[in-house]
Parts: sequence; C-alpha cells; structure tokens
Amino acid sequence: MTDSRPVTFQLAGQRAQDDADELARAELYGLLARLWQAPPDEDLLAALKVAVTEAPEAGGWLEAPWQTLVGQLRQTPPGQIAQEYEALFGGVGRPEVFLYASFHLTGHLNELPLARLRDTLAELGLARATDAGETEDHIAFVLEVMRWLIAGDDAAHCHLGGQLRFFREHLQPWVPALCDAVAAHPRAQVYRALAEFTAAFVQVETQAFDLAE
Repeated sequence: MTDSRPVTFQLAGQRAQDDADELARAELYGLLARLWQAPPDEDLLAALKVAVTEAPEAGGWLEAPWQTLVGQLRQTPPGQIAQEYEALFGGVGRPEVFLYASFHLTGHLNELPLARLRDTLAELGLARATDAGETEDHIAFVLEVMRWLIAGDDAAHCHLGGQLRFFREHLQPWVPALCDAVAAHPRAQVYRALAEFTAAFVQVETQAFDLAE
C-alpha cells in the first residue's frame, strides 16, 4: 500500500522479509500505527493519493473499507483531519476516546494491561523511544510492535509464534472495542473510516492466526 515510518514510536532492527505477503502485512501495520499516532503529514497524504485501492481479486474482505479510508483521506483537507484527531483524541482534560489498552480493558489508565505489556516488551528487548509522549499501550505503539515482529531481523522473536502471542495478548482483546468507540462517535468521519478498516484488518488477522494454531 505505502511505506509508513512512525515518528514517535521507533523500534530498532527493522527490515523487510523476502516474502511479499509478509512485507505487505508489516507495511499495513506500520501505516495503521502512523495514522493512529497523529494526523497524517503531507508526505503520507501524497503517498495515499496514488495508493492502489483495488484488490488483485474483486471482493476482497479489506477492499471496501480500504477504499473508504483512502477516499476520506483524499477528500478531507489536512487541517480538517487534524481538527478531527484533536477533537476525538486530544484536547485539555479527558479525551472523547482513549487510545490505550488499559482504559478499554479496565476503564482506567496505567493499569495492569500496561504492566503486562511492559513485561512482554522487556522480554523482546524493546522499549518506547525516550521522547515518546504516550505510554506503551497506545494503539500506535502496539501496532508498531506487530510490524517489528513481522519484519524485524531478530530471529529469536520475529517469527509467527511471536506474532501470534503478542497479537492474542496485547491487541486482539481490546482494539475492536476501541474501533467500535471511534466508529460510534458522532464527530468521527475520517477516523470512523480508519476505525472500520482497522477492525476489518484485525478480524482478518484473527482468522489467520486461528488457522495457524
């Protein structure tokens, strides 16, 4: 689809694997991390203007939500996208929608899910960037870790088993609830499309991991 390198969440040792399908998965996780992390910049929007929106075979599960998302990003002025992001996820005080696993799993921030995630990251030898303003259970960080597990060069951790474990423990249990919350918000337009595409992608990944077990 397009290359997407997160600005805040930077993990070392990333490289594309030879397999085209795995590369596509890694790039998609990276793109989603970038879009959930912050409003898209000019370079990303320019790349999306020429992104392919038709699946190789018509009727693919992700084709329709991908076309909707790209269409929203193409037709919405960058300033309006930034305003929507701020209205939903930023602002002073409590945001309209929280982007953290702890909140969606416990109703509070900085709870046990964050501690468990930090334990897993320590086992993987990963940590958030020192200048990151968000905790590790932010959806962008979790998605970026998945990209690393797919495309990273650490053979001890970057394999299917590592992907499955991390997905099951730190992504599958809560990202659908986040997507539902965003999609239901009356002010969401671009981010409703992002939420619906993310939910569809998580469903595809869930089914693939089910088959792999």
